[in-house]
Amino acid sequence: MTDRTTSAPTGGRLVLAVVAWLWVLIPFVYGVYSLVLKVPALF
Repeated sequence: MTDRTTSAPTGGRLVLAVVAWLWVLIPFVYGVYSLVLKVPALF
């Protein structure tokens, strides 16, 4: 008997996971980039 809870995600769920991560990471990376550009102005 196979355990379905430990199986790899299916194609649709994998695409959804990638889109969800990109939805979070793109604004985060942009914010870090903006922060790095503005930090020198503080000194």
